[in-house]
Amino acid sequence: FAGELPGPPSPLAAPSVPAGGRSGGGGSRRDEYMTQEEEWDRDLLLDPAWEKQQRKTFTAWCNSHLRKAGTQIENIEEDFRNGLKLMLLLEVISGERLPKPDRGKMRFHKIANVNKALDYIASKGVKLVSIGAEEIVDGNVKMTLGMIWTIILRFAIQDISVEETSAKEGLLLWCQRKTAPYRNVNIQNFHLSWKDGLGLCALIHRHRPDLIDYSKLNKDDPIGNINLAMEIAEKHLDIPKMLDAEGESHIILKFRAIMTYVSCFYHAFAGAEQAETAANRICKVLAVNQENERLMEEYERLASELLEWIRRTIPWLENRTPEKTMQAMQKKLEDFRDYRRKHKPPKVQEKCQLEINFNTLQTKLRISNRPAFMPSEGKMVSDIAGAWQRLEQAEKGYEEWLLNEIRRLERLEHLAEKFRQKASTHEQWAYGKEQILLQKDYESASLTEVRAMLRKHEAFESDLAAHQDRVEQIAAIAQELNELDYHDAASVNDRCQKICDQWDSLGTLTQKRREALERTEKLLETIDQLHLEFAKRAAPFNNWMEGAMEDLQDMFIVHSIEEIQSLISAHDQFKATLPEADGERQAILSIQNEVEKVIQSYSMRISASNPYSTVTVEEIRTKWEKVKQLVPQRDQSLQEELARQHANERLRRQFAAQANVIGPWIQTKMEEIARSSIEMTGPLEDQMNQLKQYEQNIINYKHNIDKLEGDHQLIQEALVFDNKHTNYTMEHIRVGWELLLTTIARTINEVETQILTRDAKGITQEQMNDFRASFNHFDRDESGNLHSDEFKACLISLGQVGNDLQGEAEFARIMSLVDPNGQGTVTFQSFIDFMTRETADTDTAEQVIASFRILASDKPYILADELRRELPPEQAQYCIKRMPPYTGPGSVPGALDYTSFSSALYGESDL
Repeated sequence: FAGELPGPPSPLAAPSVPAGGRSGGGGSRRDEYMTQEEEWDRDLLLDPAWEKQQRKTFTAWCNSHLRKAGTQIENIEEDFRNGLKLMLLLEVISGERLPKPDRGKMRFHKIANVNKALDYIASKGVKLVSIGAEEIVDGNVKMTLGMIWTIILRFAIQDISVEETSAKEGLLLWCQRKTAPYRNVNIQNFHLSWKDGLGLCALIHRHRPDLIDYSKLNKDDPIGNINLAMEIAEKHLDIPKMLDAEGESHIILKFRAIMTYVSCFYHAFAGAEQAETAANRICKVLAVNQENERLMEEYERLASELLEWIRRTIPWLENRTPEKTMQAMQKKLEDFRDYRRKHKPPKVQEKCQLEINFNTLQTKLRISNRPAFMPSEGKMVSDIAGAWQRLEQAEKGYEEWLLNEIRRLERLEHLAEKFRQKASTHEQWAYGKEQILLQKDYESASLTEVRAMLRKHEAFESDLAAHQDRVEQIAAIAQELNELDYHDAASVNDRCQKICDQWDSLGTLTQKRREALERTEKLLETIDQLHLEFAKRAAPFNNWMEGAMEDLQDMFIVHSIEEIQSLISAHDQFKATLPEADGERQAILSIQNEVEKVIQSYSMRISASNPYSTVTVEEIRTKWEKVKQLVPQRDQSLQEELARQHANERLRRQFAAQANVIGPWIQTKMEEIARSSIEMTGPLEDQMNQLKQYEQNIINYKHNIDKLEGDHQLIQEALVFDNKHTNYTMEHIRVGWELLLTTIARTINEVETQILTRDAKGITQEQMNDFRASFNHFDRDESGNLHSDEFKACLISLGQVGNDLQGEAEFARIMSLVDPNGQGTVTFQSFIDFMTRETADTDTAEQVIASFRILASDKPYILADELRRELPPEQAQYCIKRMPPYTGPGSVPGALDYTSFSSALYGESDL
């Protein structure tokens, strides 16, 4: 203030700017405020009130330090004249020893002491202008006040540092930060902004809300507010009163006083803020660790439940115990459908969610600089995928087995019914044949009768030979039933064995009777040619009718329109032969009529019955009528089956029409998702919204899958097992649908992981787009991954590695980081992690240890009470429970080792 006041020149001290602080050349807004306030201060030098306020404030400030040394001053310009208390003040506030003072009372002794003090001030980088020891020794008030103000600036204000500001500018920024939430407080300077006293009250309430009720303060009572703040500060914060609040006209005239007073608040609360910052850092680290532990426990629980469900389900799907009836197998098929529709889909979703949770957890651990999560043995994602693959394999084999078993049982039922029909027909034919063959009627018969018996026996042999095919068919059917494991194979085998034994017996008896008749034949010469002709023609015709009746009543099973049409064609060919058969029937009947005519004509006393044949005219007539009845019945059954096959064909076409749309739709969506993951640009949030839209469109398409499932059920219930109209089976559609849901979910998770990485590591959207562009440029096969040679070319282009032997070694090291499993490919997420690895702002074990050391007051251990005092109850208990006891030097009972605990949080110890 040189040249502005009469008398001795005012002091003008300029503390040097510390390294890292802002200089006055920036023209900042705060510099403008400081310049304005200093101009106000110069104007006030002419006001006696200014001098009074300065004297009171600076005296109180000096005494707040001198009382630490057991002394104080009463008159600021008198008590510093000998330099002794001035040197003592500098030693207290600096913590350093000054040169030994002179104890003499002469003027030159006083000047020497004051010079020692001024030299010490100058040694701290303060440039003193117009302040000399003589003025201080002479008691010059303004020079003394200027010197004290210089000391306050250097030792109380200059070392204040907030963000990138320091000294007065940093103190102002600190006040603004602390009072920002309070109403009616707007700190812009150290002058008018403090006139109502609310700023001082806000500073106290911000740090000690228990000392003052800010809501009850009145903006219109500035004197009351200032007095309240000073009384509380003096009583509870050990800050002496430095201001006079006798009227508003004086309140606004205290720039240096206010700055001095406010700096005392800053130093009073600085230690508490340092502890608060340390506690906040620890809380943040512990909160991250607790959340990670919760996610790990959740993963273990979900994995255990899913693996347990797979473990229970696989034995059920691997159970291949066949049922004996179609109804039981249909029940198994229904149970399998319920499994596919109701039980499996939620598990598919759980499996997908489990993979997403695992990837998210690993990303959070990597971002927070924690070791990767290693699930319990047998619960890795690969283990779950392997168990799921075994489930899918068992499921596929189970469905194939069910369908094969249904086909087998259907075939068995058909063969069993066919066996019963043929066996019944044969048993009816063979009934009584053994008794006939055992008769010895030829012994008392006439020659004609014997010859008739011989001819009749020849006819029987023809009939027996004709039935050979039927017996062989019965045996073949029984053999096939045994091979297909028919449930009632024992009764079938027993019945077949009886038929075969009877057939062997008939063959033996037939041979014996023929031999007997041939011995008698020489005695018999007459035979009725007409009877013989009748027998020869009637027997084959009778066999033909029996075969026709058997064929007309034969069961059939077909699976296509072509097969039923083939049967209809064969039936039409049979009907075309009926006129010829009717002619043969009439010819056979005419032979019998001729026999009766001859007997009648010659009045023969023999029976009109044919001795050579068991086939009678009535039997031929009856069987012929039966054949004519069975033909239209066969027509009707064939036409009904044709209608059923047409209905099955409609089901096939209906299923194929939908499947041929849904299949390509799923494939198209898969290609769109794959292409979008490569080609999508713009903000990740926009990409996420686009993928969410894709996902919603896919979910909205689910009703088409459900409708196709319904059509597939109708086809299975109709026992339709093939479909030439489409290459898509329901299994193809199901697998494609599940793969589509899994793919879109994984793609969304990848973008979420990118967002998480971007936000955690401070990557801008432009950087993310550049990463994506570089990645896509070198992903020449558009596979979504970079092969090792593509990744190396990318690193060379970015200047990360060279193209020499040293570059090869560096590339090998980088590949071990981005491809730890040695698969030879690099995902986009690994690429981002590598590109941003060095820029991540993450916590480290050293930072956490330093924070605990602050809470422990520089001790190598910490006590439970200190943790409870500085941390929230939950996180304090978390630390107490997990910290090991401290056993190092200076240990006390209850001492906890925070160093080992902090290292364990980052996987750097065996704790």
